Amino acid sequence: MKKLLPVAAAIVLSACTVHRQANVTDVDATSGIVRLTYGQAMLQSATTDNYVANGNATKQCQQMGYATAVPFGQPVTTCTVTSGSLCMNSSVTLQYQCRGIAVSPTPNANYW
Repeated sequence: MKKLLPVAAAIVLSACTVHRQANVTDVDATSGIVRLTYGQAMLQSATTDNYVANGNATKQCQQMGYATAVPFGQPVTTCTVTSGSLCMNSSVTLQYQCRGIAVSPTPNANYW
């Protein structure tokens, strides 16, 4: 019992929260879907800043002619590296749907 206590404490303390930056990995202009992905290692609880992720998705949507991005669906977690039956590394994909039509001012327009 005394031997298991330090091992259990080491396992519990090794699981920590890590901040990850979600990067644009896939853009579908036809359906207006932008996917952002970040990695997560085993025994880590990775998080991303939703405000920054939404800003990156909105910027990508505006490059396609849409006005803004809205979170779409739940995050999708996919195992990327396995060792036997254990998942050593996974990727988390966030989906955003582009909405609205971006209105840009007319350049060099004379109104009078």
